[in-house]
Amino acid sequence: MNRKGILVVVSGFSGSGKGTLMKALMEKYQQYALSISATTRQPRAGEVDGREYFFVSREAFQKMIEENALIEYAQYVENYYGTPREYVEKQLAAGRDVILEIEIQGALRIREQYPDALLLFVTPPSAEELKRRLIGRGTESEEVIEARLRRAVEEAEGVEAYDYIVVNDQLEACTERLHQLIEAQHSRIGLQKDFLDQIRQELKQFS
Repeated sequence: MNRKGILVVVSGFSGSGKGTLMKALMEKYQQYALSISATTRQPRAGEVDGREYFFVSREAFQKMIEENALIEYAQYVENYYGTPREYVEKQLAAGRDVILEIEIQGALRIREQYPDALLLFVTPPSAEELKRRLIGRGTESEEVIEARLRRAVEEAEGVEAYDYIVVNDQLEACTERLHQLIEAQHSRIGLQKDFLDQIRQELKQFS
């Protein structure tokens, strides 16, 4: 049976460790393709264009919107983020599960376009741990950290739209939990219609 790829949306508070989780998942399993988002924010130390993000100007981002080259896009702390359409659709057609690491606004737009998408929300075990991780990154000013914490308060009100909450406490356990949830999504009846039709047709020979 040829398994179709599914969209997996991973969101979470800034500082929840989404990026570290995605890296661990990609290293451990070969079935995933991590979609690279386009963004208007400036690169952080060590980030490379085309690896972590496609870093583009606001003008270039606006052109992508106008040309319908993005599946979704959203504004987050004064910058724009969006998911390029072409890469995602090619990977799904090839049977790979495509992971989108995006914010809540974009996740809800994905659910509208792809009802079978799996939405996962990553959170640290406590608010204090979230603040500690943000400060520990050492890449942002106190004002930006405060803005991210205020944003987290708003995001906490929209988590009900997700299928699962995943607490990122221990990296290895959380990585495996993500993988298990994605595998379970493949077994949903709605995603197995072609296979069910095949089995039904084969069973007719016994009637």
